[in-house]
Formats: sequence, C-alpha cells, structure tokens
Amino acid sequence: MLAGFFRSRWQGQAPLDRLFWRDMLFAGTAINIASSALALVLLGLKLPLWLVLAAHFLLVPYNIFLTLAVWRTAERTGGAKAPLMMLGSALWLIATVVL
Repeated sequence: MLAGFFRSRWQGQAPLDRLFWRDMLFAGTAINIASSALALVLLGLKLPLWLVLAAHFLLVPYNIFLTLAVWRTAERTGGAKAPLMMLGSALWLIATVVL
C-alpha cells in the first residue's frame, strides 16, 4: 500500500489538487511540524547535536519527493493552476528546509 502511494504520486496518477493540498500542504506540513517539535525536544534534553539535526532534516528526502511529484503531475495535467502549484510547492520546500 505504501509503495502504491509513492508510485501513484511519482507517475502522476494522483489528482493534482489532492497531491498539492492534502498530501503536501496539510499532511506534509503537519509531519514536518512534528519532526521539528521532536528536534526541539531533543535539543532541550541536551542530546547530541547530530541527533537533533537528524530529527530535523530526516524528512528532507520526503519533502523533495512531494515537490517533484507536484511538478511532474502539474506538467502532465497542465491548466491555469499548474504553474501556481509548481511555484507553491517550490516555496513550500524552501520553507520546510529553512524552518
């Protein structure tokens, strides 16, 4: 089931609206907030910095995957919303990495 999730997004089979809004903005952002909170807790517990950074940056590959999936799907789908969603996903990726 998990492989099907990744495959459908990578192959552009998931609807662009669902991929952008539900998968990336809502679920992706919630998961990133949880990861950042965990990193802050680890930092507060004075655990090694490598562990704190690992917790914080653990989701970067997933975030890149979601961004690329949005771009691939938007290119296939086309339409007026596609460029806006491509731009939004790029800005989202930058925000998740920086914050």
